[in-house]
Order: sequence, then C-alpha cells, then structure tokens
Amino acid sequence: MNPMTIGIFVFAVTFGGALAGIWLHARLPEGHLSADSQATVKVGIALIATMTALVLGLVTASAKSSYDAQDSAVKHTAAEAMSLDRGLARYGPGAEPARVALRSVLAETIRRNWPHAGSQVVAATPSASPHTAESVVQLVRALPVQDDTQAWLRTRALDIGEGLLDVRWAVASSVGPSVPVPFLIVLVFWLLVIFVSFGLFAPRNGTVISVLFACAMSVASAIFLILEMDGPFSGVIRISPNPMLHALSQMTQ
Repeated sequence: MNPMTIGIFVFAVTFGGALAGIWLHARLPEGHLSADSQATVKVGIALIATMTALVLGLVTASAKSSYDAQDSAVKHTAAEAMSLDRGLARYGPGAEPARVALRSVLAETIRRNWPHAGSQVVAATPSASPHTAESVVQLVRALPVQDDTQAWLRTRALDIGEGLLDVRWAVASSVGPSVPVPFLIVLVFWLLVIFVSFGLFAPRNGTVISVLFACAMSVASAIFLILEMDGPFSGVIRISPNPMLHALSQMTQ
C-alpha cells in the first residue's frame, strides 16, 4: 500500500462526499431536511463518528507499536554488534576473521534496509557480502581457546551472536502491514458517510467549503501518517540508520 496514493484517495473520497452532500441538499424535498430529520441523522452520525474515532485510535496504536518495535530492534542490534566487535577485539588476532565478517554483515544490512545511506558505508567494507549472521556465529564458535579469558570472551560473544539472530528473526517475522486492509476499507467508508452528512446540512458558502476542505485534508493526512509508520524503512517517516552507521564506523577504527 502506497501511503501517498491512499492519502490522496481518502482526501478525494471525503471531500467529494462533502460536495456530494451539498449537491444533495439542493435537490432533496423540504421534508427530508426538516429539524426532526436533521436530529435523527445527527444521532446516527454521532454513533458512526464514535466508532471511527475508536478504530482510528486502534489503527494508530498498532502502527506506532510496530514502528517503535522496529526502531528499538535497530538500536539494540547496533549496540550489541558494537559489543560483539569489542569483545572479539579483546580476544586477540585470531578473532579478526569473525570481526571482518561481522562488519560485512552489518554493512550489507545497511545497504538492504537503507539504500539511500549506502554512500555513507565505509569504503573499506565489501560492497557484496558473502557472509551471513549465522556464519559470524560459526566463526566465533570455531575460535581456539588458550586460556580462561579467551574462553569467557568466546562464550560472551556466542551469547551476543545468538541474541542478534533472535532479534533478526523477530524483525523478519514482523515485516508486513500492521494495519489490516478491511479495517482501512471500513474506516474510509465511515468517513465518507460522515462527510456526506456534513455537506447535507451545511449552508453553501465559501467558508463552509473551505472548512470541509481542511477537514478532509486533516483526515487524509492522519491516514497517510499511519501508513507511513507502518513502513518504517521507507517513505517520509522511517527509522534512522544512524545507530547502525555509528556502529559500523566504530568497528572500522
């Protein structure tokens, strides 16, 4: 789902519904626009507006929760990768292949999730990595142990490596829209009904049309922002690659 396209569609539906309501106002029989009719319609619209507000809140909370979880995972991965690299550096020269593999995997992760940040990846890092996160763990597991310090460092590195694998699979399993399409369809339909009712009983003047235009823009902007948060690695609202870039720069020092 392209957030911009859907946002424009929501604006067209809502503002078009308001204009359709104004058009209907001039063509309905007088009895349909009586005070009693207006009171009944307003009660029904109040119910729909309440349900719309509840659904909007649920959808917003779902998208924000998904975005925050991905953001936390990125920061956690960057911090743990730096910790793993420092531990391997303390291990000694024998851990250098594992450190090179770790830098390569991190650089490839940045290129894959943030293509626009590819130019910021350190030039010494390979552009195409033959390594995977699993291969880094295998290299760490194969490190020879000569004393208790190296044994502790290897155990610590294996714990961090396995933790990074768990985070990676958790992030991979959460990829995909957190906003169900049926929710979005029902929400847009309710908004259409609400805006038609706005136009149905509104006077025909420039001020009213301007306010309805602003309301339609506001609703469309809210839907746009919700869907933007639902795609945390692309679009206008996206997770910053700075933690990962900082971790990679520290590894190359």
